[in-house]
Amino acid sequence: MIEKIIHNNIVIAIIIRKDYKQEGIQFLSPQEYSLQLGYMTRPKGYQISPHIHNSVQRNTVGTQEVLFIKNGKVRIDFYSFEQLLLESRQLSAGDIILLAGAGHGIEVIQEAEIIEVKNGPFIESADKDRFKGKRDTDDIC
Repeated sequence: MIEKIIHNNIVIAIIIRKDYKQEGIQFLSPQEYSLQLGYMTRPKGYQISPHIHNSVQRNTVGTQEVLFIKNGKVRIDFYSFEQLLLESRQLSAGDIILLAGAGHGIEVIQEAEIIEVKNGPFIESADKDRFKGKRDTDDIC
């Protein structure tokens, strides 16, 4: 299953659940995203021709990140650009999420291993603004 979290007609996250299956190749993120998230299945013997990625200068604004939940369970809280809690989702081992925009917070529900991929270089002093999140206890996934 693919789930998009949308606020004010803007996709702020794309979740790929571990049971998602699709034949061939499908890119799940729009072409203009700084991270391109694709999914593919290929049969035994399929070959991708050897290739080199050319050095192409790209200009990106903002940071997007992909989290692979290797094991455990986490809750992702999604926030608007105005830092208001929108909704939450739980992710478990095998789930993947592209955090494409706005804000987010993460709570580890069961000890978890998470692999993170994001565009860089990361600049600690400029890359993020931390804020105090507000969690409504009735809004548990």
